Amino acid sequence: MDDQMPLSSPLRDFASWEPLLQLLLAHDGERSAGRTRRVTGRISRHAWSLDLPEGLPSAEMSVVEDLRRSFDRGGLVETEFTAEVQPDGSTTLHLAWASLVMPRGFPDRAVLTLVDGVLPEPWRRLPDPVPGAAPAPSADLELLERTLRERLPDAVGATEEEIAATEARLGVTLSDELKVLYRVTRARWDWEDFHEDYEQADRVYTAVGCELGSLEDLYSVDAAARHSSWSRATDAVYCPPNVAVQGLAGSPGWIVFGSNGGDELAVDLTPGPGGHTGQVILVSHEANLGADLIADSLTDFVLDRTRDERCRSGEFPAVARIGAGSLHTIQAAAHPALEVLSIDSSDGAPFSLVPLSGLAHLRTLTACPGALSDPLEIAGLTGLDYLELPVQEWRVLLDAGAVPRTLSAAAIKVQRDEDPLPVVALAQEILALWDRTRIVRTVLEGNLGPAKS
Repeated sequence: MDDQMPLSSPLRDFASWEPLLQLLLAHDGERSAGRTRRVTGRISRHAWSLDLPEGLPSAEMSVVEDLRRSFDRGGLVETEFTAEVQPDGSTTLHLAWASLVMPRGFPDRAVLTLVDGVLPEPWRRLPDPVPGAAPAPSADLELLERTLRERLPDAVGATEEEIAATEARLGVTLSDELKVLYRVTRARWDWEDFHEDYEQADRVYTAVGCELGSLEDLYSVDAAARHSSWSRATDAVYCPPNVAVQGLAGSPGWIVFGSNGGDELAVDLTPGPGGHTGQVILVSHEANLGADLIADSLTDFVLDRTRDERCRSGEFPAVARIGAGSLHTIQAAAHPALEVLSIDSSDGAPFSLVPLSGLAHLRTLTACPGALSDPLEIAGLTGLDYLELPVQEWRVLLDAGAVPRTLSAAAIKVQRDEDPLPVVALAQEILALWDRTRIVRTVLEGNLGPAKS
């Protein structure tokens, strides 16, 4: 779709862009009389990527902020732009408007969503069953209840009917320890229970060890809500044989009961092979996958018998990096459990993908320019759902009609100072294979005046 604006907006006028283009040209050390110049960049409601020096005066940077505010007013998200400036100042400005199918989360790649509603595999993965999983020996219902009642003698507890209603809403059976906690205090922060007594709220925090949520507010950790964009397709679940906490994005059995002020605290009803049913885990707001084990039981947590077993991100054999990483050959990465392979540029010969053919779990492949000896060997990788390649390698696949149709998302690696217009044209071709909404493009004409000698 060319020469169209997504919505009515002041950004339809060249005059809205002229201050930014003048700012870019003013800091372009190569602009001189008699030469055509090209300036490029990316700008959105929330960020920008522009070839400007650091530490510019706020008066100059206000040009960027004024343009960003126009995005908000026009309901627009993001655009890539290229301006060709002739010696006499006549300028052609090309704008490519990002949409839901082409978010630009990073300046070095254009990510294309090819199938609606599909998340990267780690965010789709459900917990594995662990036969024989049981509460920890330290789980002591009598000790837990006695401790909580001593610390909270005036608390209002939940009824059995209220606990049963919560279980029905969540679709899980709460751990016995969690039921004990809410039988002592249902933590309903309203006039009926606490009469706006903030000192009582502080006593609950001290008694339990966290900001306690009410019984009615219990919820399970939603995997899709944890940084699940396709820019994270190189992440992998980490589940070694004796792990205590399954390295998932979320689980119906991770029942959040409190917070430390930023991270979620949950009782884990779906532990790993080395864990215990009802263990307490911390779900970090900074992490994409997994959770940290902080107590073997809720009893341990309340009695401050905590531990610190940190979640580890995906690693070999599920994730492998070749070239600039620890591995130097494709053969070394070709493990049956391999899920994610990143091939960096190398000083040596490019790599053949033949040793990877037939690997059942390989779902993500990323490669730098010149890293592949033959991009058409990608056809032997039959389970890919995410592929990230430079422009030239995508061109080979498109010309041969060899783009894997198993993909749910794709990404084009963008080199520094690369003209975004060919990247947008390439993205259009890939999107067309899935009959996706095309990227809207706009062309504006104007004059910035001749270069100063």
